[in-house]
Amino acid sequence: MTKRDFDAVVVGSGPNGLAAAVTMQQAGLSVLLLEGKNTVGGGLRTAELTLPGFLHDVCSAIHPLAADSPFLKTLPLADHGLEYIYPPLPAAHPLDNGTAAVLDPSLSVTAARLGADAQAYRSLVTAVVQDWPRLAPAILGPLRLPAHPVALARFGVKGLLPAQLLANFYLKTPEARALWAGMAAHAQLPLSNIATSAIGLVLLATGHQRGWPLPKGGSQQIASALTSYFVSLGGQVQTNFYVESLQQLPSAHAVLLDVTPRQLLAIAGHKLSALYKWQLERYRYGMGVFKIDWALAEPIPFTAPECRRAGTVHLGNTLEEIASSEQLTWDGGHPERPFVLLAQQSLFDATRAPAGQHTAWAYCHVPHGSRKDMTAAIEQQVERFAPGFRERILARHVFDTAQMEAHNPNYVGGDINGGVLDIGQLFTRPALRLSPYRTSAKGLYLCSSSTPPSGGVHGMCGYHAARRALRDVFNLRAAPLASL
Repeated sequence: MTKRDFDAVVVGSGPNGLAAAVTMQQAGLSVLLLEGKNTVGGGLRTAELTLPGFLHDVCSAIHPLAADSPFLKTLPLADHGLEYIYPPLPAAHPLDNGTAAVLDPSLSVTAARLGADAQAYRSLVTAVVQDWPRLAPAILGPLRLPAHPVALARFGVKGLLPAQLLANFYLKTPEARALWAGMAAHAQLPLSNIATSAIGLVLLATGHQRGWPLPKGGSQQIASALTSYFVSLGGQVQTNFYVESLQQLPSAHAVLLDVTPRQLLAIAGHKLSALYKWQLERYRYGMGVFKIDWALAEPIPFTAPECRRAGTVHLGNTLEEIASSEQLTWDGGHPERPFVLLAQQSLFDATRAPAGQHTAWAYCHVPHGSRKDMTAAIEQQVERFAPGFRERILARHVFDTAQMEAHNPNYVGGDINGGVLDIGQLFTRPALRLSPYRTSAKGLYLCSSSTPPSGGVHGMCGYHAARRALRDVFNLRAAPLASL
């Protein structure tokens, strides 16, 4: 090998860029991490968006996959300031009758609260929960021969089904069907689509395994802890370095890009083969999000008391209403009653707001690239299940899809998953190749959520991309993870 400035350069400091940089640095290489903004984090940022003293998670907020990531949980992040807080209830789902279905850490308690669907719920999720420690490395990685094929097959039989079909097969009560629909709707796809059950099963499994935590002090703390650990290993970080072309980069044997196909084409299109470029140009992005952060004088006054103990609240009433809302959004419409994902971090983390006051965070799905203001629709959904909510609002901050993309260029059209996560792009994202992390240019790799296993704060896209680069370029192997 010829002399280079660095062994590896990583562009983008989201959770996957950070994971890639840490993995390369752990192998003893010299690594430079570049970030276009003035702070690291990508989707892991926290800021005073509304009023002084109110700390809001700018993008991601609740992190079940971070706490249970096969890679991140091997790192000494607690030694670098990261502390997770686990709300008493991972999630709650209120209904119009004033009751709420809940995801309790205990599978038995969750099932018992579902009445006539108690046994059906156990049949649906028990095997996935028990298998999750063996399943996680396979599900959170590229397509390959699994270490535990029987467990993966059990998961696949259910996970590949459309969420609406699975609900019709297993569940009868409005409470159980609503709880399931709220989980599956995280996929940002119509619930009639193949494989929409997979994300619902994963979220239920993580809820029953470890819960859905939030980082004390804000999501930025995950990025800060990863950066601190990376630097402690000898890694270098440079912020305010926005990369538009490979020519800007110092010389390196390997370059890993935490970007989506659109940015990859802009940055390195001249280095890519015609076939690879053709595939990238046909990569599909999905629904966007419209997000609101609130500074509140008091907690949200949910009618159902269970919602006041939950870190995450899904607002959408019945499965049928959620399915209709998500289908309309997918088709390009804006529902009057959108499915809303809401987090209330300050109930459990006093660092988020001044004493006695609170924050709340919420978003709904919108058509790709939509500029429609969904503030009234989202707030009406909260008011529907928490009368008096609006009276508690001190200030709000909103992001439409364009503003989301301006904040984080990986959110193309407001798509926070880095591209549609349907069966056509589940394991072949961003292109059909033996390794999804290799580009067609030697020494150039993609490590973003546009590679398997896609969106979510888990760092596994970055870990697997770095693992590939270590083998290809340096003839090294990353430290093995349990069950890989």
